[in-house]
Amino acid sequence: MMQYAPDMYDRLKLLQTYRHVAIVGISADPYRPSHFVAIYLQAEGYHIILVNPRYAGQTILGKRVYASLTEAKEAGETIEIVDVFRKPEDVLPIAEEAIRIGAKVLWLQLGIRSDEAGRLAQEAGLIFVQNKCIKMEHARFFGGLHTVGLNTGVVLSRALPRAEVLKPSSAELVR
Repeated sequence: MMQYAPDMYDRLKLLQTYRHVAIVGISADPYRPSHFVAIYLQAEGYHIILVNPRYAGQTILGKRVYASLTEAKEAGETIEIVDVFRKPEDVLPIAEEAIRIGAKVLWLQLGIRSDEAGRLAQEAGLIFVQNKCIKMEHARFFGGLHTVGLNTGVVLSRALPRAEVLKPSSAELVR
């Protein structure tokens, strides 16, 4: 039986090992999940490569948008994880392109499944994850579910950055 999503330890290792993520199906709409994920990954220090033929040549989040993975690779981009925000019927050609450019991981976002793309990717040596949100997986491992989208109400066990814990100045208290 084919394993469609590595176990959580494997997913943790993927997120620790690979830092160059192509987001296929990026949207310019800040309310779309692909946009949320791009902001989150960029804030967490990942190098994001944005792919959507509709926005090719434009800039989103300060990054050039490419028409395809191949165009991004030819422009000198390193692509390790291909994170897909497309309909299941659009995934197979993306999987084929991910293989051609030498990606390490094909990751299908929450709600997206393609057994055929999974078989193809795994036969070519790629790690395959489907029906998992890369942002939620990262946040689950590193304590960032509250960042860009989810207010969990959970108190973090890690220290907040200094700017977030500063007390208001006395001038602010006078108002």
